[in-house]
Amino acid sequence: MSTENTITIKDEFIRLGQAMKLSDLVQSGAEAKMVIIDGEVTVNGEVCTERGKKLRDGDEFSFDGRKVRVVSDAS
Repeated sequence: MSTENTITIKDEFIRLGQAMKLSDLVQSGAEAKMVIIDGEVTVNGEVCTERGKKLRDGDEFSFDGRKVRVVSDAS
C-alpha cells in the first residue's frame, strides 16, 4: 500500500536527490545516491538511476512504497 505526499518547490525544478531528502524518504544525499543508482526509485512510473534528474511541477517519484508529487510555487 503506497501513501502519497507532496512537496512544494519555489523554483522551476528540483533534483531527484534533493527532493528525496526534502520529503524525508532518505536521511542524506549519500543514501539518495545509493538507492537511485541501485534502481530502487521511480520517476513518473519508470525506474530512474539519474540522481540529478530534474523534477518539475506535476512529476511524481516513488521509493519504498511512498509516492511524492512535486508541486511548483514558482511565479
